[in-house]
Amino acid sequence: MSAVLQLDDVAIRFGGVQAVGGVSCAVEAGDFVGLIGPNGAGKTTLIRIIAGLLRPDRGKVILGGIDVTGDPTSARVRCGLALTHQIVRPFREMTVLDNVVLAAGIGYTSEPLRALLHVSRRRESERAAAILASVGLAGTERKLAGALPLGQLKRLELARALAVSPKVVLLDEPLAGLNHTEASKQVETISEVHQRGITVVLVEHNLEEVMRICRRLIVLNNGIVIGDGEPREVMADPVVHDAYVGGGMVTHAEA
Repeated sequence: MSAVLQLDDVAIRFGGVQAVGGVSCAVEAGDFVGLIGPNGAGKTTLIRIIAGLLRPDRGKVILGGIDVTGDPTSARVRCGLALTHQIVRPFREMTVLDNVVLAAGIGYTSEPLRALLHVSRRRESERAAAILASVGLAGTERKLAGALPLGQLKRLELARALAVSPKVVLLDEPLAGLNHTEASKQVETISEVHQRGITVVLVEHNLEEVMRICRRLIVLNNGIVIGDGEPREVMADPVVHDAYVGGGMVTHAEA
């Protein structure tokens, strides 16, 4: 196995707060990693650094052996990286299908939006429909994205990520706001994505589902790694346990 994602001493400070304090780790091809920790541990900040939305003060981000630390998000997409957001961000006045078609085009070109959609429609519509079906959204292609309920919007967010043919998908709290039934369905879909050979890095507060599907946990606290390994062994570590005491960790989906 080889690392598809590597972080070397990544750190960032916001004013007087050390949000991420020298994180080093490697994610192997085909891995399914849960990135967890108490509120304010630095999880989303680290994900945003990996995705190119934040520039670290020091350290390196390496994708597929390529140092992308100084590269924009678009370059990282072309290196095989995709990100889903906790707060879904579809083009609400476009159809569900066009949202996925557009995402596929953005992964490969910088053409203006209108021209991009026109070119991509011819090339990507059938593929986009297949991606939507694979995440349980068959039959929604002609609906406006803004009309979908949250559970389906979360699936659309995942479909848009898959449209760029990623090697690594970063999922930032994909279960946030979902009830137990919706969360279980979303977890099944994410597991199916992983089974296709896509490497998954998951940030999620629903510890019950994280323990069920992840092969490995990386635990952050105060911006540093305090645990890394097989989920049950990591959660049995007294240091990790102590970090969660009073940390407000959610162990089940919100009702």
